[in-house]
Amino acid sequence: METFFASCPRGLEALLAEDLRAAGVTDLKQIPGGVHFVADWSSGYAANLHSRIATRILWRVAHGRYAKEDDIYKLALDCEWPKWFTADQTIRVDVTAVKSPLKSLEFITLRIKDAICDRFRADTGKRPNVDTREPEVRMHGFITVDECTLYIDTSGAPLYQRGLRQKTVEAPLKENVAAGILRLSGWQPGTPLLDPMCGSGTFLVEAAQMALNIAPGAGRKFGFQRLKNFQLDAWKELLDSAMDAEKPAASAQIYGSDISPVSVRAALANLDRAGLLPAVKLSTGDLLEIAAPAPEGIMVSNPPYGERLSEQDELAAFYPPLGSALKRNFAGWNCYLLTADLRLPKLMRLTPSKKTPLYNGAIECRLFEFKMVAGSNRPVK
Repeated sequence: METFFASCPRGLEALLAEDLRAAGVTDLKQIPGGVHFVADWSSGYAANLHSRIATRILWRVAHGRYAKEDDIYKLALDCEWPKWFTADQTIRVDVTAVKSPLKSLEFITLRIKDAICDRFRADTGKRPNVDTREPEVRMHGFITVDECTLYIDTSGAPLYQRGLRQKTVEAPLKENVAAGILRLSGWQPGTPLLDPMCGSGTFLVEAAQMALNIAPGAGRKFGFQRLKNFQLDAWKELLDSAMDAEKPAASAQIYGSDISPVSVRAALANLDRAGLLPAVKLSTGDLLEIAAPAPEGIMVSNPPYGERLSEQDELAAFYPPLGSALKRNFAGWNCYLLTADLRLPKLMRLTPSKKTPLYNGAIECRLFEFKMVAGSNRPVK
């Protein structure tokens, strides 16, 4: 059994724990920003392949206390790096710290890299080169007040990079945040789903993959495939099983629209590249004017939130008619809007039935739930 840490966007930890249990993990501990777990490699591979919520899955290779930088260098030097990968592979080291008294994270990163290279030189006479852009093996150091943990990244590129997105529009939503919102909304395949501000189609791609039972990692490569202890047979069995479970692409009552033809074209290209186009109906339209595609369903959207003052003024003018349009055209629908603009419900003149704190990257947001009924949604005084 090995020890791992799966990271995820803040606010989605419980959903990540669900994913890990589905991958066969029984020994897990949820913390803010992720889940620690103990599992065999087969479950580690399965978590990479199937989790829609995880950002990375890191394999713990060392843990110890430290008082100064040299202690961390020694911890890294004592690791059997040449047992896990070769000197011909490129590396990258990233370090994060919480309440560490050490002055420079850059210096610590350098010391860990030096220790890895020194261990390789001592054991093999060669050292790996650094590639910060597309390394073959990634290491992560996590430092607290007096403890340091070293990990090898089993994911490679972050897991929200499904290998599908071809075209993006401004400020795309991360795929694992979109998947988390779909799960938080309670949406199930077969229920009508609409994203009326679809941008490049992140919600639509995630929903279509869920509807067709496509594993999110089925179309990409992973860091664990480059390690010496990679178990090809176990991985092949998992991948074959995932492929066999896929459903053929067919209409899935998933709808996307956007006021921008450029966005709709980007969504179309992304869905087409992923082989998901038959599952989704796309159109160009203004949310303030479009009709609901079904009598009831679930709407998910990531409306724009302005960072500049002029944008904020524009949004303040947009929200009241948005509230009216939802009441007028979407009675019977549950609407979920992710925004960093906390003025949204008040300016829409709607009372959210739920608000969930979430992060899209570093941006703190709220997922507002509005259950639309005919007439006003405000409680009668």
